[in-house]
Amino acid sequence: MTTTLTRKLLAEFIGTFMLVFLAVGAAVFGIAAKVGVAGGGPGNGVVGVALAFGLVLLGVAYAFGPISGAHVNPAVTLGMALSRRMTGKDAVAYWIAQFLGAILAGAVLKLFVSAFGVTDYTGGLGTNSYDNGNINMAGAFLLEVLLTGAFVLVILLVTERVAAPGFAGIAIGLTLTLVHLVGIPLDGTSVNPARSFGPALFAGGQALSQVWLFLLAPLVGSVIAVVIWMSTRTTAQMPEELVAGSERE
Repeated sequence: MTTTLTRKLLAEFIGTFMLVFLAVGAAVFGIAAKVGVAGGGPGNGVVGVALAFGLVLLGVAYAFGPISGAHVNPAVTLGMALSRRMTGKDAVAYWIAQFLGAILAGAVLKLFVSAFGVTDYTGGLGTNSYDNGNINMAGAFLLEVLLTGAFVLVILLVTERVAAPGFAGIAIGLTLTLVHLVGIPLDGTSVNPARSFGPALFAGGQALSQVWLFLLAPLVGSVIAVVIWMSTRTTAQMPEELVAGSERE
């Protein structure tokens, strides 16, 4: 493993940990909490959690983007591999780093709610679910395909050279916020297999038995995004600093 690839994998590990701990943590610790003096103020709510996901990704994109591309999401990495912006071998390495970062974040979230006297306001460590009274399995699958497809498509398009330089991270962060505003009330929003797997591993039970959908559907959405991108993309070459895992190692 080259030193360059090692740095990229460390960036993906840390970035995914930050995304899951901070953004999922915003839901676990405060989506319905009463805050402020005497607990009189509202918690984060759906809007607050959606913003948490977008803001964390915005920070991660600018912090780690020049190092690894800041995928922090196996569905994004799949899209990059299928669009030939990185090799399959590097994509697998990214996946491992991302899942490990999410698992560590899930473990830390579990530690907070089990050992530090913190209330889990999601009731399930911020995991995703279907057949929950808000959406059924087929609906959740289609929802995750559509939301992930839109998210990955935006990433593929705004990281082309012809896109406005320096603004990709903003577009990506805002898009993640939007898809969470749509998805949180229905299935909790995944669009990221690592984000779903890490907390589900420690929540167990129904969350773990249903996590397969939130692993598979985002990958299907990513494939669809690549197909659409191929039919709409420009012929301009992508900026190398945003082509994570490119052949130029």
